[in-house]
Amino acid sequence: MAKQYIEKGLLVPDHVITRLMMSELENRRSQHWLLDGFPRTLGQAEALDKICDLDLVIILNIPFETLKDRLSRRWIHPPSGRVYNLDFNPPHVHGVDDITGEPLVQQEDDKPEAVAARLRQYKDVAKPVIELYKSRGVLHQFSGTETNKIWPYVYTLFSNKITPIQSKEAY
Repeated sequence: MAKQYIEKGLLVPDHVITRLMMSELENRRSQHWLLDGFPRTLGQAEALDKICDLDLVIILNIPFETLKDRLSRRWIHPPSGRVYNLDFNPPHVHGVDDITGEPLVQQEDDKPEAVAARLRQYKDVAKPVIELYKSRGVLHQFSGTETNKIWPYVYTLFSNKITPIQSKEAY
């Protein structure tokens, strides 16, 4: 069901993504989670509140044009799921998968017009979620355009807030 929306460059509706995520997270109650891109809406945040208390929320403030450019330059190899970016992870031969030699495709939701529309929609919908987590004191924001410049700050936050998990082999 989600695929139908994604292929059209639309955000997956709350009821679809919430049902999917709650089902997955309920099955992982005894585990630690790192969620990327969820919750995006207040409805999703409220559903998540029913099964857990978040201890850390991070938002990366990246300029609109940077996001649009990066997402618009993404190409995939559908059978394997391999993702290429023409700027920082290009295929050896343009338009061709490095492993199989099969053609790469740009999904509809990665085309510039769809990316711009999706980012505008996301910004409007996410604002109340950001405010919610800010009011709870769990939101941490980082700004920038380059992963290698933002990551050290995120890593330091993780290191100071999250106790390292010991593997079962260590016991």
